[in-house]
Amino acid sequence: MALKIVYQVCCGIDVHKTFVVACIATTNKGVTTYKSHRFSTYTKGLQELSQWLCKNDCKDVCMESTGKYWIPVFNVLEDSCNIVLAHPKYVKAIRGKKTDKKDAKWIADLFKHDLVAGSFMPPLAIRQLRDLMRYRFKLTNFMSSEKNRLQNSLTVSNIQLGNVVSDTFGKSSMNIINKLLENPLDNNFDIEPLVHASMKEKLPELELAIDGFITPEQAEKLKVIKRHYKDLESRKADLEKIILSLSEPYTGQIDLILTVPSFKNIFSAIAVISEIGVNMDVFPTAKHLCSWAGLTPTNNESAGKKKSVRISRAGCYIKPLLVQCATAVVKSEKHPEIRNRYLRLKQRRGHKKAIIAIARMLLTAIYNILKKKESYNAELYRKADVLPVSREITVEQAIILARTQGYRIRAAS
Repeated sequence: MALKIVYQVCCGIDVHKTFVVACIATTNKGVTTYKSHRFSTYTKGLQELSQWLCKNDCKDVCMESTGKYWIPVFNVLEDSCNIVLAHPKYVKAIRGKKTDKKDAKWIADLFKHDLVAGSFMPPLAIRQLRDLMRYRFKLTNFMSSEKNRLQNSLTVSNIQLGNVVSDTFGKSSMNIINKLLENPLDNNFDIEPLVHASMKEKLPELELAIDGFITPEQAEKLKVIKRHYKDLESRKADLEKIILSLSEPYTGQIDLILTVPSFKNIFSAIAVISEIGVNMDVFPTAKHLCSWAGLTPTNNESAGKKKSVRISRAGCYIKPLLVQCATAVVKSEKHPEIRNRYLRLKQRRGHKKAIIAIARMLLTAIYNILKKKESYNAELYRKADVLPVSREITVEQAIILARTQGYRIRAAS
């Protein structure tokens, strides 16, 4: 039985750095004809591609997401075509029969039968916000790297401030480091004026902690690290101002997300919106959203045997954020509906799987909050945890239920 042709006229585009190869597949009375053409990736070439598609009455386009090269193509064609962006693994051609033209033809053949799973693409405004938020994430990582380098330099010089103070980058600690860098060979100075009043009792330990030896090379390295860290800090502050201005149209959705447990920072809420958008109609259910974010087990079953059920690698930006929020909220007793669920899952499945389950719980809550435009309601989770009075269970199920609550079962004598 032949596959059903969904798109009578469609186009497959193979994207490269300097050129794209487009192939239009036109099906008439069960016979498909192909028309291929190569265009440059300069703006003029992409505009010619758009005109070529319009000339051939092609409105449905499929292309693979190749690095960052697909973005200019998508931006030019977005207004005139319905674009399906596919992951390369879903449109990979048969090995040994690959050319640029054959790749484009293969994409068109898959697409005309609707066999390509398209990626979620939010509106342009959300994509711009996403780009800035991901850059902010990179800057945060750079700042953490510089902190680690400074700490490593102090350790090499046997300056053990980290063993005495809770934060090496605190005000008192940085005052001491700046004083050390003024004259690396002299560490016999009065520390008391440099530290906060609450640290006066630690003065003997601090004097022992700074009794090291900073070489001139390490001192210069520390100065460079400090300057770079301050510059990153100021650049991040500038970027955050731009992000806040771009996120003003989504103030209502941000306020709703801030009602979710552990979402106290406005940039955490903006990060979620930048990844999933504000229109939840693009995801049929909360399960689809959780699957897209990489928080659901994968399916790998053959011959009746289930193999690995690890979560996928999807959601490389939103998943760490949700896991971080889940890790924070399970430590707090302010939200027993989440903490109790975590403890039950941890007892049966372990800490890591329980944390992923709580992260999925938070994302499900965000999905319903944005869809229904309602604030987070903890009472709904408490009601869901209460078992119905009229429910009947077997003895085996009762034993399992008792064990999940922490009871030890022993046989009657």
